[in-house]
Amino acid sequence: MEFNKFDLHPLVAAGVTAAGFVTPTPIQAQAIPVVMQGHDVMGLAQTGTGKTAVFALPILHRLMQGGRRHVRAVIVAPTRELAEQIHEAITILGKKTGLKSVTIYGGVGFKPQADKLKRGAEIVVACPGRLLDHVEQRTIDLSRVEVLVLDEADHMFDMGFLPDVRRILKSIPQKRQTMLFSATMPDEIRHLADEALSEAVMIKVGATAPALTVSHALYPVAEQLKTPLLINLLGNTDTDSVLIFTRTKHRAKRLGEQLAQKGYKAASLQGNLSQARRQATMNGFRNGTFRILVATDIAARGIDVTQISHVINYDIPNTTDAYIHRIGRTGRAAKTGDAYTLVTGADGVMVRDIEKVLGSQIERRKVDGFDYGLDSGLRNDSSSPPQQAFAGRRNGRQGSYSFRPSAASARKAASRQW
Repeated sequence: MEFNKFDLHPLVAAGVTAAGFVTPTPIQAQAIPVVMQGHDVMGLAQTGTGKTAVFALPILHRLMQGGRRHVRAVIVAPTRELAEQIHEAITILGKKTGLKSVTIYGGVGFKPQADKLKRGAEIVVACPGRLLDHVEQRTIDLSRVEVLVLDEADHMFDMGFLPDVRRILKSIPQKRQTMLFSATMPDEIRHLADEALSEAVMIKVGATAPALTVSHALYPVAEQLKTPLLINLLGNTDTDSVLIFTRTKHRAKRLGEQLAQKGYKAASLQGNLSQARRQATMNGFRNGTFRILVATDIAARGIDVTQISHVINYDIPNTTDAYIHRIGRTGRAAKTGDAYTLVTGADGVMVRDIEKVLGSQIERRKVDGFDYGLDSGLRNDSSSPPQQAFAGRRNGRQGSYSFRPSAASARKAASRQW
């Protein structure tokens, strides 16, 4: 099946062609025809499956008919980064349509957003809190909204946004098409779906297991030796961009600083950053200024960097769902990727839960040349410099190497997926 089978408006189809889209992903193939028929949709899909195009293309197709320069479609996302990512996709796919999309989120000036809305836009991509601010200040009119999208609903729940989402639902006409996308389905999201959707069609793609293109490895280590082991591991691994997850924002900041001190192009993304700093950090990670980004789960929402080759769990996540979300940032759209997790003796239960989800035991590895018995104070004084990536890839086992062509070139050649 190809995109030309969807019978999109010619100007929308032209945007698809210009973006280089030819063959839809599984969720696109299943869901786009359903959405174009006007049904409400409950989509269960992981990050990287191409779900943005599932709602972006039918919205653009629909809005080619009818009025212009008033808000007809609202897309609600949990983070600024995800909102910008969706806006970018709509802008590219709708380049030839004349339809206008604007973003609305906190951390930046209110008035410039109000001015953009006043000039007119058909599509608004917003974070919940700032959207409600505009509703209350009457700088946005939602009375003619025809389509509502709630993206990454489970993470809006994680971040405490569901009360705001319910207030948004009350501000939008009941007669509308609604789509809700989530990677997991906790009870709270089921209740929200019951409230927001009407006779919805369920579309489920890869929602219960990580991508098959990701390989997994565990690195057992004492808690106090995590940082020196990580530095040693990074110095002996062929990588493109690396995303490292920590449990707290304070640890993310500290680890980012430690890696930068060791000579790595590293930065951290955490809640204490201003919007300008957050955006600069994200841009730096996308364009290669930073090769390593350290982040918490919440801060990492919306990250969409196609060349992420490794996700490293400095701290093991608290749930299997969080593990799936984290590693979903690599091995995307049929590319290969690696997921490494540093584990301590206290992580045994979560390791077993993750292995149940994967359906197999995860390989345990040791880093060649790292002395696991040395005192943590000595190891933290390690000053071994970062090494450049090499095509012969060390796999982390004692004295064991696997020489094969680097996957970096294949990953860089793959097309972007929304």
